[in-house]
Amino acid sequence: MSTTHRTTTEATASRVLVLNSGSSSVKYQLLDMRDRSRLATGLVERIGESTSRLAHTPEGGGTRERTGRIADHDQALKAAADELAADGLGLDSPELAAIGHRVVHGGLKFSEPTVITDEVLKEIERLVPVAPLHNPANITGIRTARALRPDLPQVAVFDTAFHTTMPEYAARYAIDVETADAHRIRRYGFHGTSHAYVSRRTAELLGRPVADVNVIVLHLGNGASASAVAGGRCVETSMGLTPLEGLVMGTRSGDIDPAVTFHLKRVAGMSTDEIDALLNKRSGLVGLCGDNDMREIRRRVDEGDERAALAFDIYIHRLRKYIGAYSAVLGRVDAVVFTAGVGENSAPVREAALAGLEAFGLAVDAGRNAVRSGEPRLISPDDARVAVAVVPTDEELEIAGQTFDLVHN
Repeated sequence: MSTTHRTTTEATASRVLVLNSGSSSVKYQLLDMRDRSRLATGLVERIGESTSRLAHTPEGGGTRERTGRIADHDQALKAAADELAADGLGLDSPELAAIGHRVVHGGLKFSEPTVITDEVLKEIERLVPVAPLHNPANITGIRTARALRPDLPQVAVFDTAFHTTMPEYAARYAIDVETADAHRIRRYGFHGTSHAYVSRRTAELLGRPVADVNVIVLHLGNGASASAVAGGRCVETSMGLTPLEGLVMGTRSGDIDPAVTFHLKRVAGMSTDEIDALLNKRSGLVGLCGDNDMREIRRRVDEGDERAALAFDIYIHRLRKYIGAYSAVLGRVDAVVFTAGVGENSAPVREAALAGLEAFGLAVDAGRNAVRSGEPRLISPDDARVAVAVVPTDEELEIAGQTFDLVHN
């Protein structure tokens, strides 16, 4: 970066572009960190197909869409840059301080947001074997963005970083140590930006310092994870080496006896790839009842559908097991908080997950639980020993904040 550009950036730049590059999509948001406002959001999906679609929404609304083949991520980011430029928010603006990239797997090396250098990029590439579905797409987005703005700081914010504070006895699997170390086999955890943001916002909601609050965070979306956060530090989380471990999810099985994989290979003749696809794409709620949308599942339950009811009960049973386990891990729980699509919007899930747990100090006020709001809120009775909250997550704002803080410190 030139001295002239650096001086201008330090003096005036307050914007951060957040990029989340998937295998066939790019999500982006441009935020102004002076007031944490969103200047624009967008999504490019079905990259490489004839039906590619770009949807761009500037501040104030009025989504613009265009369709037609977008060949690769390079074209996708350039198309997004054109949309931003049309709103006077181009990537060449001196107000753009940095670009923040969501990177799914940072291993043990990256426990903090990190300015991307050639060496950092090489290390992210070395982690591809433990994140084959995610890190390659993240790398593609980074390379394209660096080519577009080589003079601008680019920062990687890792999904795994928040969980690097887990003690070794929580992070290790009970397998041969040499084999585990040779192949980087351990529990890493994911959804870290969400768990970090939500646990901090929960402390704010309670009006207490983060360091004084113990929280169980339940990130319930199509992917789902739980974490135990003691004084702002993660001490346990449900996902492991990959995002497959833990809670029942939309299409993922969550916890399962490892011997199931051997059984399917030996008895059913399934290949490794077939078993991988089964557990990641054809299990969870969709495997149990054919739907992974909790709204549809609840509709079916209300209509007396037994298969949907069983799927819901299995989902809730697993969730309750983790709430109980993490209560034991923390010793003292100040709040249980629900977030992400299902956690924020499904009152029946919240009610069922905590039903009968009054002995743990947990209860839900039916009236408060039924309220729909985009704001953080308590849904427990006033006299509850443990607070129960709904806190909408904001991973993009968390990435933008970590990115901005890094480049301005």
